[in-house]
Amino acid sequence: MLPNRHEYPCQTVDISPGGALLLAPVKGEIGARIIAYFEHIGRLEGEVARHVEQGFAISFSATIRKRDKLASQLTWLANREVLGLPEDRGHGRIVPINPVTMLRLDDGRQLPVRLIDISRTGAGVSIDNGPDVGTSVIVGSTPGKVVRRFQDGIAVEFLRPLPPELFDENIVL
Repeated sequence: MLPNRHEYPCQTVDISPGGALLLAPVKGEIGARIIAYFEHIGRLEGEVARHVEQGFAISFSATIRKRDKLASQLTWLANREVLGLPEDRGHGRIVPINPVTMLRLDDGRQLPVRLIDISRTGAGVSIDNGPDVGTSVIVGSTPGKVVRRFQDGIAVEFLRPLPPELFDENIVL
């Protein structure tokens, strides 16, 4: 997502804890702040560092802790097939075509949020100052409980798994 809030599909060519090279249909201005959602990794913020023929490179704006976590995720992703490692989550995750939904809190407030990813048993939700762990919430119309907080979001565990026949990129919670 560029500063004008327009979103474009990109393909990751190369990634490290410090940044990524992306193939993209448009190029942000050098120095422009962007938000990127990476499959298996989630949301990362950064700045356009340079242009290449078919895209651009970004430099991540992340704390040392976040970079260390990213290094661990990238190491796991790079080695999982070679070592025959199973998926580290109980259910596969997808990014819905329409990631915008509402989060209803137990005090009645409704907040617009962006889904980072969804599994049959839970979701990653992008939200500033999200509710505390243990708080009951409703993501769209799906009840759940906050099980983890992370930088810029929360993890919600659904009270009941989503039906497998409805679980694809077109899902609307």
